[in-house]
Parts: sequence; structure tokens; C-alpha cells
Amino acid sequence: MSYRHVLILAALLLLSACGSSKAALKPAELLNFEPSARIEVRWQRELGDAGFNVLTPGVTREAVFAADKRYLYRFDRDSGKQLWKIEPGFTISGGVGAGEGLVLVGSDKGEVAAFAAADGKLRWQTKVSSEVLSAPQISGEIVVARSGNGRISGLNAANGERLWLYERATPTLIVRNHAGVVIRNGMVYAGFAAGRVAAIGLSKGVVIWEAAVSQPRGNTELERISDITSLPTVDDTQACAVAFQGRLVCFDAIQGNPLWTRDISSDKGLTLFGKYLYLTDADGTLYTLDRSSGATLWKNEQLARRAVTAPYLFPEHLLAGDYAGYLHLFSRHDGSIAARLATDGSAIPTAPVLLGDGALVQTRDGRLISLAVSR
Repeated sequence: MSYRHVLILAALLLLSACGSSKAALKPAELLNFEPSARIEVRWQRELGDAGFNVLTPGVTREAVFAADKRYLYRFDRDSGKQLWKIEPGFTISGGVGAGEGLVLVGSDKGEVAAFAAADGKLRWQTKVSSEVLSAPQISGEIVVARSGNGRISGLNAANGERLWLYERATPTLIVRNHAGVVIRNGMVYAGFAAGRVAAIGLSKGVVIWEAAVSQPRGNTELERISDITSLPTVDDTQACAVAFQGRLVCFDAIQGNPLWTRDISSDKGLTLFGKYLYLTDADGTLYTLDRSSGATLWKNEQLARRAVTAPYLFPEHLLAGDYAGYLHLFSRHDGSIAARLATDGSAIPTAPVLLGDGALVQTRDGRLISLAVSR
């Protein structure tokens, strides 16, 4: 293990142990409420655990693909029936990406592998600069994989050959995280250490724009960490990113001009939809903001310090998970809690994933759950 890697892990441990006085406080107790909706389980399957990694399922029109640290699986979308299971031969640390007939995962040794979606046969395997901690993404003929050292590789989807590489200098002390990339309208969006965000051309890896979300502040290296540790959210007009111990900024998605900023810290992520921006901050407070100004429309602080995920959007509700394996459903109108569901007791580390008119959740211990919401 490199000295730099030790620093990355040390930062994460220190942040969790002594980052602030709030860290010493207990997670909020769950309050009783009057349910106004119901979270329904359509099907669920047991996978192996993810270890120290964060793995998310990938979804196509035909199937669901999921992984634990050892195996890669294909399931039927509607019934959850297992269709195949393969062992790639390495520890899966980043995944799952799916599309264009391929299923993509990355390893803790820096491999990116592509398998045929139909039968799970290996199409190609290639090496990138370091461990892969997020799901590789595919758009058209290009696979985009992000390494743990922040480098982003554009790979030929047919054979895995590297087409381009984006790299930038990083601070000595950074937070190990599983944030990957977002591909939208021929551009690759990603956040980086020291609070920077970039939009990169998908075809050639050329930087379209790069901007600061947050500037390091404080007297020590630990206090000065302001990394972007979650995915940006992007639509046709706006791109927004939020930094840990930093700020939230929304930009013009094409030109990169800043539209507005506000002081807020998050390591969970955020979502743009319609006139609103939804996010969970570092303390577990759920917000709905006006996307044109950043003004708070409502917030819910009832799940403080429960490591609440970024929210997933249903037509009338928001769905988020927490460290104890609970799923919480909130009204999109006022943030009140509408329903709650206990899973397997292990953490839900990332936001639910779109699955038709429902959602898909994977817990830390490997339970894969297809969900719907009813009134």
C-alpha cells in the first residue's frame, strides 16, 4: 500500500472519528408517524457482501445486473429470477455499469472488464491507472472509467483500448470515495479533490470547462479537505456539484458559467428535476431547493447523523436509505415522512436506482431489492 493511499484512508478515518463535535453525537432516533403511503417489495435476492466497496446495480430494458465483491449476476427485471452468475476472477470494487450489450465492472487492482449482457462471457479486460471504485459508464462506442487516483479513461467499447486519459494534480490528502462520472449530451461530468468540477468531451477527452465549487479553508490539512465526493447532477441546461466541507454551486451545463452558490456540505449527492434540486447534506438533512436560485423550499432534519443517502424521486415522493438499512419515503411537497421500510439491517450506502416505475436498492450486506410505492 502506497504512502499516498495510507493518507487517503487516514483522512477518512479521521473525518469519521473527529471531524466535528456533531460526529460524537448519536444518530437520531426514528420517530413515530402516520403513514400516508407504502413502500412495497416486488422481489428481493441475496448476494454476497461488498466488503469495503460501494457497489450499485445496473439496469437495462431487459435485465438487472448486480455484483458483490466476488460475483457478477444477471436477473430478470420483473421477477428477479437469476439468469446467470459469473466469477470475474478478481475482487470487484467498482460496478455495475450496463448498456450497449455490455456489463462493466472494475477491480481493486485497476482492471476494467466488459462482459456480454446476454450470457456473461468476457468481451475484454484492460488495465487503468489504479483501483476502480465506481461503476464504469458506457455511451455509444466509448466506456468511461474513473480510477481511485482521480484519472478518467475513455476506452473503446469494442476492445477496451484506451482512447484518451484525463488527469489533473491532486492534493496530498484526499478522501477515498466511490464517486464516478455522469455522461450527458456528449460530455463527461466529474467532481474532484480540492473542490473542482470538470466537463470533458466524450469523444476525445478534451476539457470543455473546469471550475471551482469550493476553496480549501482551515488551519490544518484535514480541515482544508473540500473534495467533491459525490456525483454531479446534470440536465440539458444545468450542472450542479457539492463539496464536502464546502459549497454547492450550479453552473451552465454547456459553458460552465456559475449561476448561483450557497454554503452547504454534502458527501451524498444531489438530483435535479423540474424546477427543483434535491439533496442530503453531510448531517443527514434532506433539502428541496429552488433550482433557479438555491433558496430552501423545505428541509427535514429528523434523520440527523443517520448517513442518509441522496434522494431518489418518485412522482409524489422522495426515497432515501440510511446506515441501519431503513428506507424512508418523504412527501415531495413538504418533506414529511410518508412511509418507512426496514431491510436487512446493514447500511444502504447509495441512492436507489431507477427501475421502471419503481426503484432498486442494494444494501452493504448484499440484499438486492426491487421496490414500488403505493398510496
